[in-house]
Amino acid sequence: MDSPIEDDEKEALAALDPVPPPRKTHSYSQQFDHQKPHHHHQTRKHSLDESGAVYFDSSDEEFSAEGVVIVDGTAAGEDYVVVTPPSSSSQPSENGGSVAEDGFEPLPEFVGAGGGAGIFKVPVRAAVHPGRPTCLELRPHPLRETQTGKFLRNIACTDTQLWSGSENGMRFWNLEDAYEVGCGIGGQVRRGDEDTAPFHESTTTSPTMCLMIDHCNRLVWSGHKDGKIRSWKIDQPVDDSNPLKEGLSWQAHRGPVNSIVMSSYGDMWSCSEGGVIKIWPWESLEKSLVLKPEEKHMAALLVERSAIDLRSQVTVNGTCNISSSDVKCLLADAVRAKVWAVQSLSFSIWDARSKDLLKVFNVDGQVENRVELPPAQDQQVEDEMKVKFVSSSKKEKQGFLQRSRNAIMGAAGAVRRVATRSAGAFTEDTRKTEAIVLAGDGAIWTGCLSGLLIQWDGNGTRLREVNHHQRPVLCFCAFGDRIYVGYASGYIQVLDLEGKLIASWVAHSDPVIKLATGGGFVFSLASHGGLRGWYVASPGPLDSIIRSELSEKEPVYARLGNTRILIGTWNVGQGRASHGALMSWLGSATSDVGIVVVGLQEVEMGAGFLAMSAAKETVGLEGSAVGQWWIDAIGRALDDKKTFERMGSRQLAGLLIAIWVRKDARTHIGDLDVAAVPCGFGRAIGNKGGVGLRIRVYDRIMCFVNCHLAAHLEAVNRRNADFNHIYRSMVFTRGPSLHNAVAAGVSAASHVLKSNTNSSAGSTEEARLDLATADMIAFCGDFNYRLFGITYDEARDFISQRSFDWLREKDQLRAEMKAGKVFQGMREALVTFPPTYKFERNRPGLGGYDSGEKKRIPAWCDRVIFRDNQSSPPSECNLRCPVVSSVLMYEACMDVTESDHKPVRCKLHANIAHVDRSVRRQEMGKIIRSNERIRTIFEELSLVPETTVSTDKILLQSQDTAVITITNSSTSDRAIFSIVCSGQTFVRDDGEEPDYHPRGSFGFPRWLEVFPAAGMINPEGTVEIKVHHEDFHTLEEFVDGIPQNWWCEDTRDKEVILMVYIRGSCSTKTTTHSVKVRHCFSAKPFNPTIVTKNLGGSRHYQSEASLRSGSTRRGIR
Repeated sequence: MDSPIEDDEKEALAALDPVPPPRKTHSYSQQFDHQKPHHHHQTRKHSLDESGAVYFDSSDEEFSAEGVVIVDGTAAGEDYVVVTPPSSSSQPSENGGSVAEDGFEPLPEFVGAGGGAGIFKVPVRAAVHPGRPTCLELRPHPLRETQTGKFLRNIACTDTQLWSGSENGMRFWNLEDAYEVGCGIGGQVRRGDEDTAPFHESTTTSPTMCLMIDHCNRLVWSGHKDGKIRSWKIDQPVDDSNPLKEGLSWQAHRGPVNSIVMSSYGDMWSCSEGGVIKIWPWESLEKSLVLKPEEKHMAALLVERSAIDLRSQVTVNGTCNISSSDVKCLLADAVRAKVWAVQSLSFSIWDARSKDLLKVFNVDGQVENRVELPPAQDQQVEDEMKVKFVSSSKKEKQGFLQRSRNAIMGAAGAVRRVATRSAGAFTEDTRKTEAIVLAGDGAIWTGCLSGLLIQWDGNGTRLREVNHHQRPVLCFCAFGDRIYVGYASGYIQVLDLEGKLIASWVAHSDPVIKLATGGGFVFSLASHGGLRGWYVASPGPLDSIIRSELSEKEPVYARLGNTRILIGTWNVGQGRASHGALMSWLGSATSDVGIVVVGLQEVEMGAGFLAMSAAKETVGLEGSAVGQWWIDAIGRALDDKKTFERMGSRQLAGLLIAIWVRKDARTHIGDLDVAAVPCGFGRAIGNKGGVGLRIRVYDRIMCFVNCHLAAHLEAVNRRNADFNHIYRSMVFTRGPSLHNAVAAGVSAASHVLKSNTNSSAGSTEEARLDLATADMIAFCGDFNYRLFGITYDEARDFISQRSFDWLREKDQLRAEMKAGKVFQGMREALVTFPPTYKFERNRPGLGGYDSGEKKRIPAWCDRVIFRDNQSSPPSECNLRCPVVSSVLMYEACMDVTESDHKPVRCKLHANIAHVDRSVRRQEMGKIIRSNERIRTIFEELSLVPETTVSTDKILLQSQDTAVITITNSSTSDRAIFSIVCSGQTFVRDDGEEPDYHPRGSFGFPRWLEVFPAAGMINPEGTVEIKVHHEDFHTLEEFVDGIPQNWWCEDTRDKEVILMVYIRGSCSTKTTTHSVKVRHCFSAKPFNPTIVTKNLGGSRHYQSEASLRSGSTRRGIR
């Protein structure tokens, strides 16, 4: 519906060219006569066929910039055609028969020009993605609706298992079974895990916030939202009747446990909200772990009473040296025996041995002398309140209108602030730190919301910063001399130790929230719950081998499905419809339909409603009572209680779109996202614009957009501009279910930044437009294109004679599509129904056209136009062209009279090629195990540089220091080393074999300092490791974090075994050297010459304390 035209309509008609644009040689009436076989025309080749295309597999969630080929050039004016798709009998199905039993005959279609260039180029897919490394899909992308309350949040990896924490428990995969066909647990296939590799799951727990592997004790530690820390045995036998069970658990924090690490001395550190950091000494953990299951309450009490609250220790007279903001994560610096605590805009460094606070500094590297302040948000509110509570004298001077305005603006501001905080703080500081990692050379890297990567030394000095991607950094992991970075955009980047970019690819369609290494893989977890393993040899020759062989096996894992989609559009003119009208429009056409999409325009209008709608949109609210009435009424017509299920909807002012799915089809349809783009009044008001829905069907992306474009006969360019604005600006989000993303470990700011940068990133980013990367797009709505070059009476005559073939020549929309100015490259079934606008309400039949004073020329305002994967229809449906659709029905319901528009419906039949991902994973495993070239690559990865260690025995006395020299004999490869303590024992005089007891994560005893305990050795280089004895009084008993025997000095001689692990810069295997270190408490006489003889290549230093006291004690092997 349009508003009254102020200018004379005849003047507008005169300003337009009355002659239709040039057309093909064959007339439309001839082409519409589809009974004649010679009218099945072939389209001429588009630029896609003339250029080298980049192929992508949308079943792997490829909707990135690389997913669409950008070709420079303009659309050709004659690049359009009318085609008649083949009948259903020519489309094979999975069982070799026809796709549909009814053998439907598709309608002829008009194809617009301009679809072969730029953002309108059809995305091309492939059986195996050639634009990124090959990967192991351990858990393919599950539909979001199947994951409610079960989203995976974290991952941690050993060499043989991958562990994951979810919102309802724990699960793990044995990597030796990673290539097997998915079967869930005990063959019980569950929704979302149909194609997941075999795994084992725990009993239900509180949502998991963090994970940590304790290799020494073969445990996985998990921190949970309920504040508990739990342990899980890695080697625990599990089966269908014996699920994974927790071991030791205790109440660690009042709030969620955000992070857990084991320090270099085996103590557990954990953090939570409010700047809280606690230490759980290994002595209490060790005692609790050996207690029997029936003593678990005593074990928990023992640990809880041993807690050391670091925040309370650095608070003096109410002033705390660290911020009260949440501690996001902890990092154990194994090189220097320190622990980093990461808060949003600051860091604190702690000594792992003494537990002293060493330094507090901000993200800019500036040291902070902190005085405890109220949180920033509270301070902001406090400042605003001070402004509001002005003196009464000033208030009296303000007029009534001014005070009312201030009250309204204040209330709006308060609502906006509350909505902003609940949605994730739209104004988050992009300098905030989201992730931290320790690199192989000992440097520390942090990632920010802005995408900035910062390198620090061990003392918190800022060394360098790099920025390779303008999206938030969410996670890190390090392997050898590489650093892997996961972004909110779904990208993974590989950097060297200097921060230079080695490789970059789109790993997932959703944010990459966690990375973990183990078993020769780098595993990535996306916020939607998908898990992929990337070979550490990638990118490289390995990928080409796997890709080539896996592509040849396409017939084994390729599958063909189909569905029918009913799309309805109606400008309801602010009215309401009877149940009979809705049944005539929709209910009568759904017997064979799997998906129903309905777009309504002018559900509710008026200046007040539009203003209120715009205000609600600014704070993330949408919908209205009238809109809900329409949704309920349509649902009743579709029998949504029994047959259909409503997936969701989106309303923008008077625009409403909703989708229903047949219940028996929900297993392969989901992942609903919504979008809205206003076009009215400076692109701010929703009286004109578009609302969209995006779903997955058989793992292919389909978008549906309901538009209401600019009105009036002469506003053709404005309509074209509205479409272009909607197409470029539409960004899909999860709408009301955004909390699922946050629950999965992704800050809402990540999504906000993604939305804000999507439309302004330049030509390279244009290919990443959400609509451009979809496998299928369907536009419906009141497009408002009119008939031109024709009078009212002429139009009525042609309509009464049903001469629609000639009327189509006067259609503005067809003319613009021929010229490649709108709906570029998209298709529409030939219109064979009368114009749907404008009618007098409640007047049936063709006599109901507007006969008033203005006599609006009838027009096909209400249309359905679509695009699939076909670049030159008709095309065969396969993994390179996965969605091939045709039109079965395209008609208007002329008997519905409740509006001045007639409702239109279009039924599409979509053939969808997809991948059986479980079978493809199994085929990939066969390739990995059988290919000789791949085996050679893996053997090369197992090579470790040859190294020598100067000594294997050291004897220390009080305050002594010895030096171990490690030499890398390789001439080409760097060696990565790490030193741990495999166990400690007391020296016995009875001659019995010593019994070595390890600490948590192979931590050092408190009397021993090793520096550096990890690092990198260049080819033919050496590194010196200082092994130092430091006097330490045993802390065997803790009560409420207080040691009970401060002055208990252990006088027994002790011995530890240091293990030196060596691996190459990209090695999957390690070699080890052992060094025994003995501490002799008593000053027994010894022969110095023996010491010198046994030292080998190590050097020994006396401590300053020994020199001052004149001590001559020396270390011996």
